[in-house]
Amino acid sequence: MQKLLVTGGAGFIGSHLIHLFLKQHPQYFIVNLDKLTYAANRYFLQELNNNPNHHFVEGDVTDFSLVSKLFEEFEFDGVIHLAAESHVDRSISDPLLFVKTNIEGTGVLLHAAYLHWLNKSDQATPAFKRFLYISTDEVCGPLDNDTVLFTEHSPINPKNPYSSSKAAGECLVHSYIHTYKLNAIITRSTNNYGPRQHPEKLIPMVLKHALEQRPILLHGDGSSIRDWLHVEDHCRAIDCIFHNGQHGACYNIGANEERTNLEIASMICTILDSLQPLKKHTYNAFISFIAERLGQDRRYGLNYTKLRETLGWKPSITLQKGIEHLVYSQITKLNDC
Repeated sequence: MQKLLVTGGAGFIGSHLIHLFLKQHPQYFIVNLDKLTYAANRYFLQELNNNPNHHFVEGDVTDFSLVSKLFEEFEFDGVIHLAAESHVDRSISDPLLFVKTNIEGTGVLLHAAYLHWLNKSDQATPAFKRFLYISTDEVCGPLDNDTVLFTEHSPINPKNPYSSSKAAGECLVHSYIHTYKLNAIITRSTNNYGPRQHPEKLIPMVLKHALEQRPILLHGDGSSIRDWLHVEDHCRAIDCIFHNGQHGACYNIGANEERTNLEIASMICTILDSLQPLKKHTYNAFISFIAERLGQDRRYGLNYTKLRETLGWKPSITLQKGIEHLVYSQITKLNDC
């Protein structure tokens, strides 16, 4: 049985990933290390309460003693590092938290992996051991050209504390690849959406406020552009890359679903109009605008040709279908209450 450490497995993406792995790979035993911050929830894992292949540990990735103890106890065959502070607005108001979690936490995990996999002179070279670092499209900074997408070779150019902390994590991963020959891979994905996402993020915020008939507040004029990737497609990509990716490589994960924030809000409101119309006006009437966010980047986008052509992955859930399902599920849930 292979043993994996997944960090941040009680969060949005992490919980989806663990459900996928335990379904697709019954030979895996997963240790799920999560600090249970505001954005995580044990409820996401309740279906796994009786699954002997899932072991939850509440703890902080910056705690080297704890992380090292877990490596000793479970002798992990792989690490998938998702745990991170990820909300840009919070990084602007509390940047040092992002420095600690996203940079120091990544360093702790990398060094524990090195010590337990590669630095034991009394043992033979270990069999396949892999460290997968989950990064973000934001490390490349904003796109200025409306036709060009970032590739894996585009320079790192982060513009806010969140993206800077993730870029620093990437640099640490590269240092362990080149200095210690750690078998590590980096993935960068575009904006995720889907079930269980925290309402501080754009899509669940718009849906929540619209259903509550409250103002849907968009920064600036709503013209910022993001590419939207369904969380289930992202997890399938992680699965593919973890098992088949090239040592030391970086892979972009995108969806070719670029929309402005205003287009996203309007899409959700239009779907709501068709499913649960209001009597006096449309849901779009709730859309309003506030001051632009500090350090706002106009556009992010990734070229994922490498992943598609070398490993055969491509997204399977269109943005329209993904949001329609999300809206319908939320309405059904509210009507059942």
